[in-house]
Amino acid sequence: MERRLILAIAVLAALAISTQILVWVFAPREAVPAFVGPPRSDYTLNDFSIDALDARGQHSFSVAGPRLVRRAEDSSIFVTAPDYTILDNGGHEWKGTSASAWVNKNGTLMKLEGKVDMHRLPGPGTQPAQLLTSDLTITSPGKGQALSSAQGKTLQTQAPATITEPGRVVRGVGLQADLGLKTVQLMSDVHSTLLPSDHAKHN
Repeated sequence: MERRLILAIAVLAALAISTQILVWVFAPREAVPAFVGPPRSDYTLNDFSIDALDARGQHSFSVAGPRLVRRAEDSSIFVTAPDYTILDNGGHEWKGTSASAWVNKNGTLMKLEGKVDMHRLPGPGTQPAQLLTSDLTITSPGKGQALSSAQGKTLQTQAPATITEPGRVVRGVGLQADLGLKTVQLMSDVHSTLLPSDHAKHN
């Protein structure tokens, strides 16, 4: 009787050990979370200013700010609190600010993040204008693209936008514009307000 009891205990112990081994072998492992840190940078600049050229080799835009970081991964740059000047096809200056900006390696794509405030400076035959929006993407024709005289920078955002010109204010949600074709389209919920002539003279 004792021999049978000892044999039964031994069998149960062997089964228990085997079960633990199977559980250990086939149990799913928890993935170790990969460390995610800030992007590596080639260099940083403080209190900087840079000029960028377009596909024709002409001045496209300037940007200055308190801090610039160049990413090692894709050679793009990230700018804190940029103060920028953008030229359209007619050579008219648009000056603006935003919370931050990202520019790709070739300078053909600029993403203005946070609040965006852009002003077109008045000139011969050109009236002043202001664009208030957020998270604005500016695309310029790149090298190798077929360029026409009308082709220019495009502006796009899905955020609410307000355009102020002498005599009127237009508001809407979502904006697409081409500075070469001089076209601006507000996508939805568009409202236009006509301003008195004396207001236009003072702006």
